Amino acid sequence: MLRKLLFTLLSTINFTFSQNTIGTTVISEGVYEGYTLFTSQNDTYLINNCGELINQWSSSFPPGNAVYLLENGNILRAGRSNSSDISFGGQGGVIEIFDWDGNLTWQYFYDTPMMRQHHDVYPMPNGNVLILAVTRITNSEALQAGRNPMNLTESDLYNEQIIEVTPVDSNNATVVWEWNVKDHLVQDFDNSKDNFGDVGLSPEKLNINFLNGGSGGSNWLHFNSIQFNPVLDQIVISSRNLSEIYIIDHSTSTAEAASSSGGIYNKGGDLLYRWGNPQSYNQGTETNRKLYGQHYPHVISNGLVDAGKIIIYNNGNGRSPLFSEVFIINPETNSPGVYTYQSDTAFGPQDPEYIYFNTTSPNEFFSNILSSAQRLPNGNTLICEGINGRFFEITPSESIVWEYINPVNSTNGNIAEQETEPSTFTNTTFRGIKYAPTYAAFTGKDLTPSTPLELNPDISACQTLGIIDTLQVTNSLHPNPTKAQININSNIVIDKIEAYTTLGRKVNESHSNILDLSNEANGIYFLRIYSESKIITKKVIKN
Repeated sequence: MLRKLLFTLLSTINFTFSQNTIGTTVISEGVYEGYTLFTSQNDTYLINNCGELINQWSSSFPPGNAVYLLENGNILRAGRSNSSDISFGGQGGVIEIFDWDGNLTWQYFYDTPMMRQHHDVYPMPNGNVLILAVTRITNSEALQAGRNPMNLTESDLYNEQIIEVTPVDSNNATVVWEWNVKDHLVQDFDNSKDNFGDVGLSPEKLNINFLNGGSGGSNWLHFNSIQFNPVLDQIVISSRNLSEIYIIDHSTSTAEAASSSGGIYNKGGDLLYRWGNPQSYNQGTETNRKLYGQHYPHVISNGLVDAGKIIIYNNGNGRSPLFSEVFIINPETNSPGVYTYQSDTAFGPQDPEYIYFNTTSPNEFFSNILSSAQRLPNGNTLICEGINGRFFEITPSESIVWEYINPVNSTNGNIAEQETEPSTFTNTTFRGIKYAPTYAAFTGKDLTPSTPLELNPDISACQTLGIIDTLQVTNSLHPNPTKAQININSNIVIDKIEAYTTLGRKVNESHSNILDLSNEANGIYFLRIYSESKIITKKVIKN
């Protein structure tokens, strides 16, 4: 028996819809056809542009906070353990790897009364994992490092640490590299201490007494991101509380990473570059400050527009008026990885090369915490406005071509109704990252979408293939994904095959059981298979 599903064929390819309040609320021509990964409560979700679920992974722990899709189809995820020994916003404690089918294959706790993973991890190209953590140092140790006792308001101080580990078995790891902030401090308060010096002449070190208006609590730095640049073997770090980003060398040994480099251009664990708040090293004032509680600074990958530059979500926390921005900066260099610095000046550039903000109503684009920005292969930029659980994609001309509102309540994991206004529930999201259909993780995987996350979803505007009849027939497509031809095996006679983009643009047709997509761009396509006045639809991926 035939079941007819009637969809209105849109008269134009360039469409936008916004009747939904959650899920996919906007989609139009020019959106990048990829899959977006994010975590809410204990689950990690992979969705397509229609908000349909591609895959889902469940953990015993809420976010702690980052998640990555690995090239083999696994996810690397940080979770928030039940510990209360070290507690602050962004706390984690456990790092997990799940395979594509949701099986937990590795679980490593970096969580003791003296140390705790938080915010970020990073999958290294060699299979190792970078872990961002804090470790406790006593107030007496802080005083020995030149801390002004007036700036010690709690029982201890947090040292920020990065370790690199090699996973071992299912629940262990070997530490193969380590870096600590406490080894790279300077101060001009106590001349009896070894690290006493001229802060303005020591841009490669952090001033232990610069608080950026903070209270002097244990969590004085609040690093919230570590990202690895494999081209230069360097790590990009973000300090939310000091409103600065830093770059350090990763090519060192652990001993070298603990040593003072003796200058901005020498190998070692000292800072190679810093940007965003030059008053932190006495090379500016508040008027020279550019960053306000930023998140997810990272180097744009090779092959993308603005490759080698740094993209940053500038939250705008602590300034008036309150609004967020996306920056792209191009650090000044003498040679690759060697950053230009002149004595008694701030690191350049003086201003971002590119700034995105809501020019009409700046305060309508604002997230004081969380958030991310990512450059996509087609030149678009995906932005996660974390406090509102909002992902939106802009073109180079800054038109919004996709918007998705996370429908998952991040406090209890409940799924909201389609008509729910986002303001009535908490849907905060740490990051949203979009992956290309050609990403290695998807090779050989079943990418058939299931229903969207939101209850009572409406994705009619995503379905632009006209009048469709669904037949109960036996048919298969192979290979799928494909690099060129699609072969269709079927128990019915095929009269014609047409290939359409997800936005309804016809790109090719065939009058046999074989369709050639070799001349088409990589991405997702829908096939309309005609037989005996009936139409079957199938999804294929070209990579």
